[in-house]
Amino acid sequence: MNIYEYQGKALLRSFGVPVPHGYPAGDVNEARAAAAKLPGPLYMVKSQIRAGGRGIGRFKELRPDAMGGVRIASSPEEVGEHAAEMLGNTLVTAQTGPGGEPVNRLYIEEGVEIDRELYLSAVVDPESGQVAFVVSTDGGADIEKVARETPRKILTVAVDPLSGVLPQQGRSIAGMLGLGGDQAVQAASLIPKLYAAFIAKDMALLELNPLIVSKSGELQCLDAKIGFDPHALRRHPDIVALESNA
Repeated sequence: MNIYEYQGKALLRSFGVPVPHGYPAGDVNEARAAAAKLPGPLYMVKSQIRAGGRGIGRFKELRPDAMGGVRIASSPEEVGEHAAEMLGNTLVTAQTGPGGEPVNRLYIEEGVEIDRELYLSAVVDPESGQVAFVVSTDGGADIEKVARETPRKILTVAVDPLSGVLPQQGRSIAGMLGLGGDQAVQAASLIPKLYAAFIAKDMALLELNPLIVSKSGELQCLDAKIGFDPHALRRHPDIVALESNA
């Protein structure tokens, strides 16, 4: 079972993971009101569907040159204009197939000035059963394409379940991401929090693409894709409730 980005970010925030502030919106008025609660001057208007590639996706009902499913706005009024164009229409991405998915909810998020985009995910290794972190400096890209064309850019770190994330593993992952100084310290602190969330909620996938370094030097999870082990959901009524309340 997968959940929407806004739900995943709320979950990660509860584990101390740094994510930008934002609010879900189901109509134009809610979208404007959400933007008014954010500091600005930039706002992100993000379609909430369970598929990647939203930013370069296209709406079936809109003209071919219309913007995609993730847009930047510079005022609450512009947020409302984007919301009016996106809500109720069908977003087609590489992951939805030609049928696309209807956009019935948006996530209005504070804009962040990006210095670097990185890739970080956690998955269960099918052979060892251990959680493994997958790391690449090519964040924001199609990670499957990176794996095919430049596999050397993807590195993996497995975590022994008996010891959990060791301090040196956090530092090693920071180095793999090309981070140093305070950003390396932030990364080393982030990894145990992600691992704790992964284990506590019986996740099958936790993908941050991108994990960004902001212009102010802060690590933030700009997007989050989370999937859960369906056989373990009976232990997590809170996660099941996310599906029914989506």
